[in-house]
Amino acid sequence: MLGVTTAIFLAVAAPASAQWIQVTLPDTPRTADGKPNLSAPAPKTPEGQPDLSGIWRAAEGKYLQNITEDLREVPFQPWAAALYKQRVAVVAKGRPTERCLPHGVPDAMMVRSGPSKIVQTPRVTLILFEEMNHYRQVFTDGRGFPRDPNPTWLGYSIGKWEGDTFVVDTTGFNDQTWLDDPGHPHTDAMHAIERFRRRDFGTSKSTSRSMTRRRIPRPGRSLPVLISCRIPS
Repeated sequence: MLGVTTAIFLAVAAPASAQWIQVTLPDTPRTADGKPNLSAPAPKTPEGQPDLSGIWRAAEGKYLQNITEDLREVPFQPWAAALYKQRVAVVAKGRPTERCLPHGVPDAMMVRSGPSKIVQTPRVTLILFEEMNHYRQVFTDGRGFPRDPNPTWLGYSIGKWEGDTFVVDTTGFNDQTWLDDPGHPHTDAMHAIERFRRRDFGTSKSTSRSMTRRRIPRPGRSLPVLISCRIPS
């Protein structure tokens, strides 16, 4: 079983080109010269929790290129090692995105070519991906996981707050996504735990730990992954 922890920093950014880029948002904190103050305190919801809402983009693509970048040794099971070697040999030919199929968890949050948008409400938090127009729903209404889930590309997510950290628990994946662009594989037994924390107005950090018993037999190290993304105006 491999634990992959990705520490993703998200930085506030200006809206995408087709989405009213000239609109000035009244709740954006500003410096004396009128520019967005990205180091201002993180906004809070009426419930007193950090508001993760915003448009976010990964700060770097390091772990999208190799999610095991910081591991000295990756304890693959034989079948997984052979499959990964095969994918590397053909330079990731046949990756899901070639067929307009989505990135999975956690690599969808590490894609720098398009931002994602978080919409936080008391009962559900939405993560909208500009790339291919896919989305995730993280339910916070007290529900549990489906007893017999139909496997999906992005799984089934439920969330809870631990202090100022939003913890997202996801299961019910299919085995078709890749953990990164080169093609680290996983099975449909993968279980992902993500932790979102908004450090200040312009930066959020997301830590993701992905585990799957049928791929790797013993725990590995955590992987820090940086994501930078929200564009304020």
